Amino acid sequence: MRSALLVLGLLVGFVAPSHAAETLVTILTGGTSGIYYPLGVALSSIYGKVTESASFTVQATNGSVENLRLLESGDGELGFALADTVADAWAGNKDAGFNAPFVRLRAVARLYPNYVQIVANNRSGINALADLKGKGVSVGAEQSGTALNAAAILKAAGLNFGDFASVDHTQFGTAARMVERGELDATIQSAGLGAESIRHLLASGKATLVPIPPDVVAKIGSPAYVTAAMPARTYDGQPTEIPTASIMNLLVTREAINDDLVYLMTKSLFDHLDQLVQTHPAARDIDVAKAPFGLPIPLHPGAARYYREIGLVK
Repeated sequence: MRSALLVLGLLVGFVAPSHAAETLVTILTGGTSGIYYPLGVALSSIYGKVTESASFTVQATNGSVENLRLLESGDGELGFALADTVADAWAGNKDAGFNAPFVRLRAVARLYPNYVQIVANNRSGINALADLKGKGVSVGAEQSGTALNAAAILKAAGLNFGDFASVDHTQFGTAARMVERGELDATIQSAGLGAESIRHLLASGKATLVPIPPDVVAKIGSPAYVTAAMPARTYDGQPTEIPTASIMNLLVTREAINDDLVYLMTKSLFDHLDQLVQTHPAARDIDVAKAPFGLPIPLHPGAARYYREIGLVK
């Protein structure tokens, strides 16, 4: 502990606690009813206990796209994002909303998979993807990875947002309540298993999960999208396994963040992984042995130092 504090005290750009505004680390998350936000709060608490040389704050956002834009512009230091969105940002994919390559992004860790979870009101008549046509559907907040996931799945199924009677961009919790009340026919949410919004909606007995067949996932044509299944009884009222697509979540920073700080944040993440699991069960799928691999952007040198230290990378 004492040596870690000494290292941080020598960091370029770090100052005494009386100038804390200059050492603020903003953790970019997502909507408060999602999983990014509580995990970000847990990380903030963990980091705050291992160093007094930086202060940490958590910012609720619309999710992956907004987080990456904030990181690239220097308005955040650490953020959650979906792997496909990170790849699009790195490549400057204009169709995904990135007009130029985001070359300042750097990876900290591969985290846990998101599952594309489509939930429809039982009275909507929606039992398959094709049934979404002509319905009112929530597709995730604007500037979110969920919206990009939804667009990719729909395109592979021969649909687009224009096929819906209405398109809603409210946050997960609000969208789930609207489906429960019959104000929307369905909600598409990309989240870890056990998402509170979906748990509550399915527990109401008024909605059902809609499958995404493997052939649709294959048509997306991106290595970021993997055929997956939500195990039976993941949620109340879900007696069978539901096929879907999964996309990995990443923890991302930017190149200008000091190596020693990123090293400490990476190390502390895995040293206190049990606290993240207590915060949300999706964190059970975070595996340090896989954390530095399969990334669409370079590792930050500080993160790479930690993985070298534990023998994962050369």
